[in-house]
Amino acid sequence: MYIPHTDVDREEMLRVIGIDSIDDLFLDVPEKHRFPQLNIPPGLTEMEVVSDLANLAQTNSTVMDKVCFLGAGAYNHYIPAAVDSILRRGEFYTAYTPYQPEISQGTLQGIFDYQSLIAALTGMDVSNASHYDGATAAAEAVNMAYANFRGKKKKIVLSPALHPQYRETIRTYNLGSELDLVGDHPGTDPAGHPDDLIPLIDQNTALVQVQYPDFFGRVYDYTRLIDSAHRHGALVAVSANPIALGLLKTPGDFGADIVTGEGQPLGLPLSLGGPYLGLFATRQKYVRKMAGRIAGETIDVNGNRGFVLTLVAREQHIRREKATSNICTNQGLMALASSIYLSMLGKSGLRAVAELCFHKAHYAAQTIDSINGYEVWKTQTYFNEFVVETPKPVAEINQKLLEQDIIGGFDLSTYYPGLKNHMLLAVTEMNSRQDIDKLAGALSEVSHG
Repeated sequence: MYIPHTDVDREEMLRVIGIDSIDDLFLDVPEKHRFPQLNIPPGLTEMEVVSDLANLAQTNSTVMDKVCFLGAGAYNHYIPAAVDSILRRGEFYTAYTPYQPEISQGTLQGIFDYQSLIAALTGMDVSNASHYDGATAAAEAVNMAYANFRGKKKKIVLSPALHPQYRETIRTYNLGSELDLVGDHPGTDPAGHPDDLIPLIDQNTALVQVQYPDFFGRVYDYTRLIDSAHRHGALVAVSANPIALGLLKTPGDFGADIVTGEGQPLGLPLSLGGPYLGLFATRQKYVRKMAGRIAGETIDVNGNRGFVLTLVAREQHIRREKATSNICTNQGLMALASSIYLSMLGKSGLRAVAELCFHKAHYAAQTIDSINGYEVWKTQTYFNEFVVETPKPVAEINQKLLEQDIIGGFDLSTYYPGLKNHMLLAVTEMNSRQDIDKLAGALSEVSHG
C-alpha cells in the first residue's frame, strides 16, 4: 500500500496549523456525530474477494455464454487478440491528455493515425480525437453548428430515426438554451422517410441531424435532404455506424458537413456500456468551430518527422470566451484501440466484416419473416439491423429467449409507444447460421406457446 505521509510529516503539518492532533480538526462537528460506529462487515482476504466478485459476475448474461441479437447502438463484434495485446503496453495504458505535447510524440502519433483513419472512413477532411461516445458527439455537432452561425440560427432539425438516447443527450446539453429542437416530437412517424424533414428546414435552421443507417437499421440516400439544407444555408450532421461505412457510400459523398458516430464497433468490447468512443469529423472550413483536439504532422529543425498538438478548442488551452467546448479529456485509449482494429483489418478486411453483417442480417430477416405471426419491415434496404413486428409483447418474448440462452432484440416501444410489439434485431459476423436458426426456432415456439 502506498502511504504518502510519514508520522513525522503529519506531526509537522499539525504543528504548522497550530493543533495537537488530527482529532482537533473535527472539533466543530457535534461530538455525537464525530466518529460514528460504522456497520461494516469484517474484512476479507484477497482470495475471498475474488471469489465473491466471480460469483457476482456469473449472474450477468453476457455474449460469452449466450447468443446475442441485441444492438441498438452497441454491437457484439469480433475483436482480434492483437488489439488488447498492443493496447496493454505500459506506454499506451497509462497515457493521458498531452498537456505538454512536444514530449508526447507517441501519444500524438497515435492520435494522428486515428484522425487519419476516421477522416478516410467518413469521407471528411478532418477528424478530432475524440468524444466520450456517439451521444456526446451528436450533441457536440449541435454546439458546433450553433457556434458556426454565431448564435444567429436557432433551429435544429432532428430526425425521429436518430438514436433516442442521442436525442435525449442533445436535449440535456441544450436545456434552457434558446435553441428550437424540432422534427422528433411525440406523434411524429418514426418510420417516415428522411425527406419528410425537408418542409421543416428554413433560413433559421442551423443543423439537420440524421443517422446512417438509421436507428431502425434502414439505409437511405440523404442527398436530396442535404441539398435542401444547403440551399437554406444549414449544416447537416450524419451519425454513422463505422462498420457500415466499410460497405456503404460515405456521408462525405452525400455532401454531409459533420459526421459523428459511436466508435464501439471498432475493436471495443461491450463492457456493460463503456467506456466507448465518440467519432467526430468535419470539413476543413469548419475546423476552428470543432470541439476536442487535433494532432498534426510536421518536420522538426533537424528534418525529422514529428507530431504537434495543432488545434485545441478547449478553454484550458485558449481564452475562455474563444472556447467551443469544456471537454476535459478524450477517450485516448479507446481511440488507439480503434486505430489498431482498423489498421489490422485494412480496407478489404473492414468490407468483409460489413458484408458478413449485411448478408447474415438478411438471412435472419428472411427466415424470421417466414414464421407465422412475425413480420419484418421490408420498405427499405437495411444493413445489420431490422425491425420485426411480433405476435406478443417483446419483453415476454425476450424472457422466453433468455431461457434458451439467447439475448433477444431491443423493445422499440421503450422509446416509441406507437411501436408496441416491435423488436429491433441486430446481426453481426459473430452470429453463425446455426445461431440464427436457433433464434428462428425459439421465436416459432414462442408464437405457438
